[in-house]
This record gives sequence, C-alpha cells and structure tokens, in this order.
Amino acid sequence: MSDTQSLVVHTPAATAPRRGLLALSMALLALLVAGWSAWRSHLAERDRGASEAVAQLAAQVDTIVQGSEQRRRDLDGLRARFSDADTVNKGLREELFGLGERLRHVEDAVAHLAEQRLNGRDVLALNEAEFLLVQAQERLALFHDADAAIAAYRLADAALAAAEDPAFATVRRTIDAERAALEAARPADLRANFTAIERLRAELPALVAVPTAAPTAAAPSGWRAWLAPFVRISEVEASSDAQRDPGIAQGLIALDLRDAQAALLAGDAARYRAALDRARAGIAALPAGQTPAQQAALAAIDTLAGAPLAPALPELGSALKELRNLRATRALAAPAAAPVAAPTEHRS
Repeated sequence: MSDTQSLVVHTPAATAPRRGLLALSMALLALLVAGWSAWRSHLAERDRGASEAVAQLAAQVDTIVQGSEQRRRDLDGLRARFSDADTVNKGLREELFGLGERLRHVEDAVAHLAEQRLNGRDVLALNEAEFLLVQAQERLALFHDADAAIAAYRLADAALAAAEDPAFATVRRTIDAERAALEAARPADLRANFTAIERLRAELPALVAVPTAAPTAAAPSGWRAWLAPFVRISEVEASSDAQRDPGIAQGLIALDLRDAQAALLAGDAARYRAALDRARAGIAALPAGQTPAQQAALAAIDTLAGAPLAPALPELGSALKELRNLRATRALAAPAAAPVAAPTEHRS
C-alpha cells in the first residue's frame, strides 16, 4: 500500500476519469497480489503438509525396510541352520545306514555261528535221538521189552529237547504219541513173573516132600505060598510114576516151570500158559491131599497164567522215519557256508 500511495503521490495530475480508472486498476492489482499471496501461502502450507506426510511416509518406509532387512537376516539365519541340520541329518543317515549294514553282518555271523552250533552239539543230540529210537524199535521187535522201549523213547525226547530247535517239535509230538501207545499196551512185568516162577521152583522140595503112610503087608494065602518059588506076584497101582516117586514129580514140575520161564522170555503166550497148566496139574496131583503150601502155589500159578503176557503192541517207527526225513530235508536246504564280509565304513 505504501508503494501504491507513493505512485499516486508522484503521478502527475490527470483528469478525473483517468484517475478513477487508475485507482480501479490499482485495486485490482492489489487484489491479485493479495490472492496470489494467499494462494502462495496455501501452496506453502499444502507443500509443508505434503512434506510432513512424505517425511512420515519415508519414516514408515524406512521402518518397513529395516523390518524387511531384519526378517531377511533372520531368514538367512534360518536357512543356514536348516543347511547345517540337513548336513547333520545326512551324516546321521549315513551312520544309520552303516549301523544297519553292520547289524546285517552281525546277523549273518550269528546265523553262521548257529549253523556251526547245529553242526556240532545239536548234531550229536540228533544222532543220539535217532540211535535211541532205533534201539527202542529193535528191542521191542526182538524181546518184546516195552519197558526198555519206553525208557529209550524218554531219552530220545530229552535229546531232541536239548537240541533247542523248534523244527523238531513235530517229531517230539510223534514220540509222545508212540510212547503213550506203548504205555497203554504194556505187557506183563517179565521180571516179576520170572521171579515168581523162580520162587515156585525153589519151594518145590517143600511141596513134594509130603510124608505118606507105609503100606501094610497082607498075609500070604496058601496058593500064593505054593506058587511063590515059580511066580512072583506084585500089585500095581493106577497112579503114575510121578505120584509114586516124589523125585520124579519134583523134576517134572521143575521142568514145566523152567519151560514157562523160557516161554516168558521168548514172549510165547501159548507155550507159557501150557507150561503153567502142566505145572499146576503136577502140583495138584501130589499125594497126601492139598496142603496150604500147595494151595498157595496153585493160587500163584493161576495169577501168573491170568496176567496178559504179550498183548498187541503198537507198531513203532513213525517218529524215527519223521526224524530222518526232517534231517535229510534240512541237509538239502542248508546253503554252503559263505565267508562273512567285513562291514564297510560310512563317514559323514
């Protein structure tokens, strides 16, 4: 305004219309200047607000960039850790593979040792079991000795149990079945019967030596005395020589009892009972009636004759055949012993 006033003061005088136009122009100019100043102020304020907003945005961007950088560094650290963990896992995996291979070699070595053990002590046990089964079968076939066969079967089962091989469990079950059949059809006790017959033979002198009354001599008649120088007349009893002579009776009974013992050992039931029947008849025919000793001997003979001498025995051999077949199958299926390879080392 001072500049305008100075302009007005120093302007030379003019006419009135020109003076109003000039004032109007000055007013418009002043108004334009004021508007321009206000607009510049507005622009300055807006620029200031924009600058502050840009500064805030820049600060936020810096913060975001810093956070992003921090996250990238964290991510790089995690990647490094994952890489280290992957390396460690790879090493552990290789060591695990190495341990697995070593374990496989150890299993092969244990299997090889088990095979050697089978070829050693177990083979001896199997041979012993097979020998005992053969002995039991032959003992029963030759001597009808069921007790010895049962004992041999028990020993064979114990030998197979010592082998500690589950493959022979079926053979052991067959052995138990045949042993049960033998025990169910066990014949008479040969030793006890033999001893009882031997005791009867030892008691024969006491059974036979029975006092007999002496015969009374009859008075000779007249015609017998007249014929005595020419003819000898004697009386003959209807009894046998055994009844008249105790020694002959004892010998015959002893022979019959000895025949019964031989038939007992041979397992001949018909001959055994026939010999006992003859001995019983000889004792029953002894003179002077039946004494308590003779009755006891007859009762003992009846007991011996009534006991089953040789019942139908089962046929053996199934367990032996099964054992031989199983051993032959295992021998064919067993591979040749291969050397155990040295385990390879795995390093991470």
